Amino acid sequence: MSDATGERHLNRLAGEPSPYLQQHRHNPVDWYPWGPEALEKAKREDKPILLSIGYSTCHWCHVMAHECFEDEEVAAVMNRLFVNIKVDREERPDLDQIYQSAHNLLTGRAGGWPLTVFLAPDQAPFFAGTYFPKAPRYNLPGFVGLMEQIAGVYRTRRGDIEAQNREVLAALKETRQPAESRADDEVLRRATADLARAFDKAHGGFSRAPKFPRPGELEWLVREAWNGDEAARHMLLFTLEKMVRGGLFDQLGGGFFRYSVDERWQIPHFEKMLYDNGPLLALCADAWALSGNALFARAAELTVEWLAREMISPEGGFYAALDADSEGHEGRFYVWTPEQARAVLGDEYEEAAQAFALDAPANFEGSHWHLQLAGAATEARLESARQKLFAARERRARPHRDEKILTGWNALTIRGLAHAGRLMLRDDWIGMALRAADFMRANLWRDGRLYASHARGEARLNGYLDDYTFLLDALLELMQAHYRPEDMEWAREIADALLDRFEDGEAGGFYFTSHDHEALILRTRNAADQATPSGAGVAAMSLARLGRVLDEPRYARAADRTLAYHGAELAAMPVAFTSLLAALAEKRRDPGLLVVRGPERELQTWKALAARKPPQVLMFFLPDALTGLPAGLDKPASGAWLCREGRCLPPAQSPGEIEL
Repeated sequence: MSDATGERHLNRLAGEPSPYLQQHRHNPVDWYPWGPEALEKAKREDKPILLSIGYSTCHWCHVMAHECFEDEEVAAVMNRLFVNIKVDREERPDLDQIYQSAHNLLTGRAGGWPLTVFLAPDQAPFFAGTYFPKAPRYNLPGFVGLMEQIAGVYRTRRGDIEAQNREVLAALKETRQPAESRADDEVLRRATADLARAFDKAHGGFSRAPKFPRPGELEWLVREAWNGDEAARHMLLFTLEKMVRGGLFDQLGGGFFRYSVDERWQIPHFEKMLYDNGPLLALCADAWALSGNALFARAAELTVEWLAREMISPEGGFYAALDADSEGHEGRFYVWTPEQARAVLGDEYEEAAQAFALDAPANFEGSHWHLQLAGAATEARLESARQKLFAARERRARPHRDEKILTGWNALTIRGLAHAGRLMLRDDWIGMALRAADFMRANLWRDGRLYASHARGEARLNGYLDDYTFLLDALLELMQAHYRPEDMEWAREIADALLDRFEDGEAGGFYFTSHDHEALILRTRNAADQATPSGAGVAAMSLARLGRVLDEPRYARAADRTLAYHGAELAAMPVAFTSLLAALAEKRRDPGLLVVRGPERELQTWKALAARKPPQVLMFFLPDALTGLPAGLDKPASGAWLCREGRCLPPAQSPGEIEL
């Protein structure tokens, strides 16, 4: 829409730094960002709120935007009947958690994005859905007719809506008294058995289509594999190999897509999210350390190359995501026809076609091929073909990149880089992690507080539980790769802020939002792992670990209280709480703390231990010159001390003497 001067219309989202909100700045919808202006307008005019939650790389968000929010007729109805609020779910996971839960209560179905929720002026939800088309289709009502109906119900059945709202709010706010923990060694054994029952023996993974990577479950299997469980080892390596060889992994450019729409890991939903790739990078390194299979090492290398090439900001932070779509079509950037590949490869085509399954039937929309690593080819020929196809692909129109820098997602990536770097002895990967950590300390940490997002040069939004816990966990991993005293001091400050701002001082555990956060209709606390780890589980793990390193019982007590608060949930369904499960495993049996002191030039030999020992063992390699170390790391020069259950063994003088 343009005004009389020919300039495109701008709505209130034009000044927002979120790339997702910027995508909607030219909509004819009278959008508001979430905030006092919109909420007060709804109360003043007694108008219901139309809340739309999405994110910038979401395919169906784009579809609904094109069909509805860019349409003058639809926008006119929205503007007449509602106060319209747009929310970026990646910046406001607090709101997303509340209204996804409300959607589940109101519809009995899982939600997703775009999330479309109609609220009373007091923010209570009374109708919810996800994607709606302009006109009826897919067994869904048309959006215009739906809005007219909802507005009519709001005007004529206010009492019914208020009664329903009271019930919904009561259900959302329902709390339980923390039960005495029933989580014990039997829970740990049952978790692996539950995964074995769900395991897809043909294709790997633990579900039918759609198949998500679910790194928390795979990380649990890493632990069990190092403990000698051969079934866990097989499930882990088989699943990761299927993922890395299949279409979930970008065979040309590296990095993992969001999920597979089929059970064979062949065709993904083509968006690439930062939060998937940090944990999966670490898992590739773990799989390589367990198996020695070069396939996993190559996947790790290509993933880091992708991060360095496409996802890193000039200052060192990591961008959030790449879109699934380009030129209006999902996957167009990534898929091929045999004719396109033959034109690029010439005489190399036949061998490459076998290697990348171009000689098999089309696997994408009936006429295109999404590459997977299917057949044999010499490593040199395969790499030559990959590079040529990659160079040709780089000339295509690229998917949109969401360039906001999210604290929690960056922390997951720092941890992944540091973990993979220390296992595979890649100082350059560790250097990327250090630089990202420095960016975050300089730009997202101020006056003892973390901010959630950095966009257009501005740090904004109060940090969430995940931001604090993921970063604390990342710093513990980073210090094992390259110890810096300032990182230890920062870790202590983050842990203190975590306890001060988020802990439930009475019942134990942690809220998702801080004590001084904006007041919403619900203050959530959830320990189940989702696409990212549970903040509560990571808190229990990282606080317990930091407590051992610093000899600080306050952190250990907070970890224990978190496990106790969620103990009944964990005992009831352990594989839904793998982050808490890992914390419980370390509480039941201290995996150990290894401190190696020595001249800088000799530490490299010791660092090779990282790939030969269980990853849950904390390992710090500290030059003799370091002073002022915390209690758990303050050991005499030149030796290796293995400490467990509060006592240390006599110092070892060579890596071969270390038994874990």
